Amino acid sequence: MASQKANTKKTGSWDLPLKVIKTGIVSWLIVFLFWGLGSLQYDEIFLPSPAETWAAIRELVSNGTLWADIAASVSRVLKGWGLAVVIAVPIGLVVGHFKPFRWIIEPILSLFRFIPAIALTSLFLMWFGVDDTSKVALILYAAFFQVLVNTIAGVVATDHSLMEAASCMGASRLRVFFTVVLPSAVPNIFTGIRLGLSSSIICVIAAEMLVGNDGLGYLIQSSKMYYKTAWAFAGIVTLALIGFVADRLLQLFGCTFLKHFGVRKA
Repeated sequence: MASQKANTKKTGSWDLPLKVIKTGIVSWLIVFLFWGLGSLQYDEIFLPSPAETWAAIRELVSNGTLWADIAASVSRVLKGWGLAVVIAVPIGLVVGHFKPFRWIIEPILSLFRFIPAIALTSLFLMWFGVDDTSKVALILYAAFFQVLVNTIAGVVATDHSLMEAASCMGASRLRVFFTVVLPSAVPNIFTGIRLGLSSSIICVIAAEMLVGNDGLGYLIQSSKMYYKTAWAFAGIVTLALIGFVADRLLQLFGCTFLKHFGVRKA
């Protein structure tokens, strides 16, 4: 009994540190520590310190530039990523469930999913123009294959014994699909959606750096013209925070509303 109490007390003493580590605060502090130490060796133009980057963020916020660039980038990501999810998930479910479709689609999928979206920038500019349509199309392309491949994988990985059991109980093929196949594929679909979001954020920055006139990518790219490295770091830090918060919110959504499908926090 005494040893059990001692072990319980010892375990309880680690609860608070473990909770702090799980929040990610420690990881951020380590990054900022090494960043701050590294900035002591160089000037602001080469490597601005966290304090200088914070000053740049405050400057860009005060003149409204940062808010406008965040709004532009986030809007493009939501449009392209949302379209990718809406289009890729149904196609992936059909392709994964029906082998004849998979035999036709998989060779095409294997060909195009290895072509990076940035390689198509010039073509998309020619086809869709220099406005947001070309950037949204690039983001759609970048996220589409992440969602599609994971959706197909989730459907293919469905336990066939469960499908056979449902069929033996008199369920139609359509009912088997919606009661067995689709719920089984949800965790993979959700993983594809998360990966598609990260690809969308990467793609929008690259597109804005190449052909944009606003957005975080444009802010990072244009900072070199004014020798404002701190502006570039402000854009990078903002981008990291947006990605971090977006992924955590997406995980929270999955763990809250899709928990009964087997979605768990990574």
